[in-house]
Amino acid sequence: MEKAAVQSNGLLIPLIDFSKFLTGSTPERLTTARAILTGFQTAGFIYLSNIPITPLTRARVFRTSAEFFTLSSEEKLKHSWTTPQANRGYSAPGREKVTQLTDISAVSSLRSSAPDLKESWEIGRDDEDGHPNHWPAAASLDFKPVMLDFFEQCKSLHREVMRAIAVGMGLDRQDFFDSYVDVGDNTLRLLHYPAVKKSVFTINPGQVRAGEHSDYGSITLLFQDQRGGLQVKAPNGKFVDATPMEGTVVVNAGDLLARWSNDTIKSTIHRVVEPPGGDGEDGEEYPARYSIAYFCNPNFKSFIEAIPGTYATEAEKKYEGINSGEYLVRRLTATY
Repeated sequence: MEKAAVQSNGLLIPLIDFSKFLTGSTPERLTTARAILTGFQTAGFIYLSNIPITPLTRARVFRTSAEFFTLSSEEKLKHSWTTPQANRGYSAPGREKVTQLTDISAVSSLRSSAPDLKESWEIGRDDEDGHPNHWPAAASLDFKPVMLDFFEQCKSLHREVMRAIAVGMGLDRQDFFDSYVDVGDNTLRLLHYPAVKKSVFTINPGQVRAGEHSDYGSITLLFQDQRGGLQVKAPNGKFVDATPMEGTVVVNAGDLLARWSNDTIKSTIHRVVEPPGGDGEDGEEYPARYSIAYFCNPNFKSFIEAIPGTYATEAEKKYEGINSGEYLVRRLTATY
């Protein structure tokens, strides 16, 4: 029986020891893979412990990220996010509005009334033709090597989680997804939620740090600090705190994986809101929050259609096949 990382309002997000899949016996691997799949099928979210990415590596990446966000706005804006096709560089507070809305005018209206209180920096595959990463000269000398090393470690973890899903689904090969994810068309996002006065949330009850949304790709690896604020939507429609747990990574399924699985896997709505308490509770201001999200995608050239075994007849396929890259560009276009 897996432990529950979160259990409230009918939402159960399991805490799973991933080392049992990576290095365990055959029965342990199968049991762990099934627990991972079940978590994605019922909650759309899981917490993984004992992953190959060390606490030392995590601490170094968070420290380097925090140092980067101390750069002046002028310096960061030299490398502004430009297009959904590139999806690299700096996004200033208020620029992106994450939401389930797809109409650009509706997103613009929502952005005006309740802008997301965050800034971010996007890093993509470093060898993608035509879309080079931005490496700001004013950042620390360690910035590029630290981020590229972390990018590759997360890419490897993505592959292993997809292998666990393949085993859990009983597919013919555990490497079923390997050829769909081997290029690494993923995005490493550094996130900074600046310190904010509590009155901001009181004056505007609809204000959040990041709006309600589902993610777009296969899975997301989310590394949290200890501030809190992430919430996941429960089956009854209420939002439940996904409390940070030391040494874990939160993993959630994205829209393309839900589509790929013919909706047998859930892509669950989540958001970042006013922290639930703790640091800053007695003052007038909530401290800054940092998180690091690694958005995993099928290779941009991949054609995604329902996985064998998720439907009995062609009529039971819920979606037409779609090109991964085109789908992701369309989703990004609506939010910026």
